[in-house]
Amino acid sequence: MEIEQLVPQLRTTNLDRAIHFYTKKLGFALAFRYRGFYAGVSSGTRMIHLKLVDELDPGIDFVRRGQHLHLHVEVQDIHAAFQQVQDADIKIVEGISDRPWGMTEFVIEDPDGHTIYFGSVAADNGGR
Repeated sequence: MEIEQLVPQLRTTNLDRAIHFYTKKLGFALAFRYRGFYAGVSSGTRMIHLKLVDELDPGIDFVRRGQHLHLHVEVQDIHAAFQQVQDADIKIVEGISDRPWGMTEFVIEDPDGHTIYFGSVAADNGGR
């Protein structure tokens, strides 16, 4: 089996708010919206799907805890990405730091509590 693309699906309790966060604050484009409960946002060829859940959906507890999925987004310029996040007034969970595994990373949280890690290969790592 050869996987051509892997698309994470994030659950949200407010689809409009999630679309706004990913498009207006993180710079994704709205790729599609389906019947008011499902949408896709993209950056280049990378995509995230957003699914609206309500109190009856068994996934609601995961949304409340934000623990069912973490995203890791690799960027070329970690400092420019961090500045964009600061300028957009996004909740920062962890500031920029060099990690022992050779990445420089920071962590944010979206309005539904999903943690999103941004990283780039540390300057002194010279690649992985």
